[in-house]
Amino acid sequence: MAIDSDKDRVLIFDTTLRDGEQAPGYSMTREEKLQVARALVELRVDVIEAGFPASSRSDWESVQTIGREVHGPIICAMARCLREDIVLAAEALQDADRARLQVFVPSSSIHLQYKMRMAEAEIIRRAVEGICIAREFCEDVQFGLEDASRTHCEFLAQIAERAIEAGASTINLADTVGYAVPEEFSDLFRYLRKNVRGIDKVRLAAHCHNDLGMAVANSLAAVSGGARHIECTINGIGERAGNCSLEEVVMALRTRAEFFNVCTGIDPTHLYATSYLVANVTGVPIPRNKAVVGENAFSHESGIHQHAVLQHPSTYEILRPEDIGRPHSNLVLGKHSGRHALRERVKKLGFELDEFALNRVFKTFKTLAEGKKELSDSDIEALVVSENHSRVEGLRE
Repeated sequence: MAIDSDKDRVLIFDTTLRDGEQAPGYSMTREEKLQVARALVELRVDVIEAGFPASSRSDWESVQTIGREVHGPIICAMARCLREDIVLAAEALQDADRARLQVFVPSSSIHLQYKMRMAEAEIIRRAVEGICIAREFCEDVQFGLEDASRTHCEFLAQIAERAIEAGASTINLADTVGYAVPEEFSDLFRYLRKNVRGIDKVRLAAHCHNDLGMAVANSLAAVSGGARHIECTINGIGERAGNCSLEEVVMALRTRAEFFNVCTGIDPTHLYATSYLVANVTGVPIPRNKAVVGENAFSHESGIHQHAVLQHPSTYEILRPEDIGRPHSNLVLGKHSGRHALRERVKKLGFELDEFALNRVFKTFKTLAEGKKELSDSDIEALVVSENHSRVEGLRE
């Protein structure tokens, strides 16, 4: 598949250190943020959103440290469309090799009425002013529309057009509360591409939350609608139910490349290590059934599945463990396992059993597995040694 480096390249914007870290239970120290940021460099993300400097002194210092010490990706800081916010963000980014300011305003009628108490015209004026102020400090300005998925299309088109005129280079549509469904979110991007003057001069971005479990699906739908910039987090951490999961959306685009016809610059062989780094730093474990990086993602217990995977992994694995930097798949020996998996494990442990002995071990194994979720290598070794001992005793008699 031929990929155009601009038109068909999807930029990966990681907001683990901003949206991810601000979720309850996921806070990180400055040193921990720096550690994660360096891992994101190895992963080759395009943009690292390092924080929201106006929110706290520690956030400002974290953004400053990352901007000064992390090289390669664009380092981004978030600010409201307020001069004091933007100045703080710009000062925090002053040592960054490549800096970006992201300014944002709410756009839905719900937010305008109950949070901002402002009319649409006032929001447009504030957005334009914020972008112009940000441009005083930084050429790369991203403009975000909070709660865009609950905003009527005509207003989105109007404010996006004014933002482009003011100098924004990226327009970011946020499904802030995870309200969108894939088809309508994709249509939203198509609408803007059709109805906004100058839209071809900017990159459209998607920022999706997972309140209804559709953050990854909505982000992929955005790509189908013309977005070429996805905001996401490692392990999908973030406010409430989290954000679009970086490892999931990246591997979906990679695995289904012929469908999406786009690429990313991510090195997926660092996904597994980065995922577990974030889990260790935050102290929040990864669910076993987490897509792509969870312990069960490459584990098989069902005897039918195990037999097929031993014949050819692609029967039940659409990803290869080495693609994400995981050492191997895991055939779990439990009550659902069959003889093929047991034989393979026995052989791997260095034992040779004939069919008669294997059947005896398998029978004992099944009995033991009824009372134990998973049998370890030492359990299997003990069963084999016990069987060999029984056979020696039988021969003596």
